[in-house]
Amino acid sequence: MFLHGTSKINDKGHLEIGGVDTIQLANEYGTPLYVYDVALIRERARSFKESFEKMGVKAQVAYASKAFSSVAMFQLIEEEGLSLDVVSGGELYTAVASGFPASRIHLHGNNKSRAELKMALDHGVGCIVVDNFYEIELIEEISKDKAGSKVPVLLRVTPGVEAHTHDYITTGQEDSKFGFGLLNGQVEQAIDSVLKSNSIHLLGIHCHIGSQIFDTAGFVLAAERVFEKIKEWKERFSFTPEVVNLGGGFGIRYTEEDEPLPATFYVEKIVDAVKTQVSAMGISMPEIWIEPGRSLVGDAGTTLYTIGSQKTVPNIRQYVAIDGGMSDNIRPALYQAKYEAVLANRVTEKHDKPVSIAGKCCESGDMLIWDLPLPEVKPDDILAVFCTGAYGYSMANNYNRIPRPAVVFVENGESQLVVKRESFEDLIVNDLPLKSKVTK
Repeated sequence: MFLHGTSKINDKGHLEIGGVDTIQLANEYGTPLYVYDVALIRERARSFKESFEKMGVKAQVAYASKAFSSVAMFQLIEEEGLSLDVVSGGELYTAVASGFPASRIHLHGNNKSRAELKMALDHGVGCIVVDNFYEIELIEEISKDKAGSKVPVLLRVTPGVEAHTHDYITTGQEDSKFGFGLLNGQVEQAIDSVLKSNSIHLLGIHCHIGSQIFDTAGFVLAAERVFEKIKEWKERFSFTPEVVNLGGGFGIRYTEEDEPLPATFYVEKIVDAVKTQVSAMGISMPEIWIEPGRSLVGDAGTTLYTIGSQKTVPNIRQYVAIDGGMSDNIRPALYQAKYEAVLANRVTEKHDKPVSIAGKCCESGDMLIWDLPLPEVKPDDILAVFCTGAYGYSMANNYNRIPRPAVVFVENGESQLVVKRESFEDLIVNDLPLKSKVTK
């Protein structure tokens, strides 16, 4: 068993996070429950920032908020001095409501609506990451009536680099819904259009090669390909970027098979690659931006469940059901994602009896973990599933009309409820009754 951050086993044999007994948390807040180790999030945020500072380069570390968004989360990111990457009007609204400085917000998305772009311009976000030609037209249309400075943008490019990850979350290859093709002439058309614009300022270039990446080779290759083109753009357009954003996708440890690198390794390789290219070209060093999401919050999150029914299929397997499942963690069904877990109330007992953890949704595919070693399981035991901090709550849903769980932050022996549990009343708040038929 590998414990992350401040997690440990206390003298009761219970799992403890942030100095708080998880059984106490389950009793106080109910289950399912997302628990975040705030100290670990702070540690990860600082490691990225400090790595750039040690390398002596100007940089921005922007939290990719699609991993987990909430008012309290954005306020925590602001406390640590990071920037913020949002991909929708809802995430932008949450950021503004949290008091996050708009100048450090970057708006992403492959199909930003007119309303979302107007919202971003009205609030004065620091940057819009432009994904397509239609978006350039929309920005020009919306901003033409706004006096003042030009809209700062990055052009997102697909560098033709395929990260070694699940096909569904690989985004840097040439055949992608995201960005302008780096190798097919599309990005040159975009650069030409933006440089001629009276309302848009081309700040730089953005690329993102995938997620859950465990080596640095892909980032280095992406940087090399981008700078090969920058050399061409310098000659053709007299353009060199002020900012080069190399995205995120830094991997975390979900199971013992995963071997992630420290933040320092990624940053050093990225900075060295950019410095090498800049030196060879004789241009000014651009500001380097990155966008960690999962690597900030993924292994800081643990989900607590209460165990209910069991089913034994003779000579095949034992199913153990929990009070959550694909409604609070759809990744196993969507990506075949793997997790590790323990009985939080009996951590010290031998975990040597394989069971398969089933969710409560009415789907055969609602299986959280296959063949998980646990002690002899009893009803009302508390199962703690590790590394659920990224894409758990943010992808949670109300399938089968199951309310979404609460979210708790723990730090220095104290817990704080940061997202309330949905109630049954919340589930129908937007429902409208059927209109009565008109009787003649």
